[in-house]
Amino acid sequence: MSFNQKHLLGIEPLAPSEITTVLDLAEQYVDLNRRDVKHADALAGLTQINMFFENSTRTQASFELAGKRLGADVMNMSMQASSIKKGETLIDTAMTLNAMHPDLLVVRHPHSGAVDLLSQKVNCAVLNAGDGKHEHPTQALLDALTIRRAKGRLHRLNIAICGDIAHSRVARSNILLLGKMENRVRLIGPPTLMPAGIAKFGVEVYEDMREGLQDVDVVMMLRLQRERMDGGFIPSEREYYHRYGLDAAKLSIAKDDAIVMHPGPMNRGVEIDGTLADDINRSVIQDQVEMGVAVRMAAMDLLARNLRTARTEQGVMA
Repeated sequence: MSFNQKHLLGIEPLAPSEITTVLDLAEQYVDLNRRDVKHADALAGLTQINMFFENSTRTQASFELAGKRLGADVMNMSMQASSIKKGETLIDTAMTLNAMHPDLLVVRHPHSGAVDLLSQKVNCAVLNAGDGKHEHPTQALLDALTIRRAKGRLHRLNIAICGDIAHSRVARSNILLLGKMENRVRLIGPPTLMPAGIAKFGVEVYEDMREGLQDVDVVMMLRLQRERMDGGFIPSEREYYHRYGLDAAKLSIAKDDAIVMHPGPMNRGVEIDGTLADDINRSVIQDQVEMGVAVRMAAMDLLARNLRTARTEQGVMA
């Protein structure tokens, strides 16, 4: 298997072959997760610490479940009640954790680059579970697996990413991944929610939803990131839904077999029509949740293999 990373901090450093390696291994874990007995031993004897400085339901739960199904000792740290709140710096926290000899560190942080900084201070594999507006690599990987399973391939597809592009680390990671896999990516949203200079990423930008959805294979909706907004980015939620919320009429412009995605949590009636979100013939939103556990199992498995190899080599050299 081709995967040479020490950490999983973003999609940007990954080669297409490494992305394929993660997805291929994740396919095996999809099968495992559907069995009555869902346990493997890829992480047996290893310690996984989950540090979430931002609230999370899907990501934290799936990382915890992934680690336990692979046999790791999993600890969830409540960062809201941690020493960070008492004035301790992120680096001091990292040094403290490092002294406990963890093997896998899963981190979500509100500031871009914080996870990268932390990875430089610890002697274990670090997985980025979302840092500010920067990246959310495992979300892009699970989205990629969902698309590949639904469409039978992950290249030369027309994929529309719609909504709050400016504040979305999910959008950034997906743009990078889908571009590496030779897809045509369209971004659709109001100018106020489109980052400056986005065209340099090799994407097409549309302000009109109906124009942008013409003949696409995949429609990926995004959550309005209100917690990251500072000012009036949209006139009202009602107006936003009218122009950019996905409903049956707008979806009819896409291909007849186009799939609908959303990373969650959804604002029904704002970003997407509730009936459409639950349409088993078009929506793969629940599949995304399922794929999340399998992809995170694969990512931690691969990083653990590299970690063990590095430690063995260090031991031989010593």
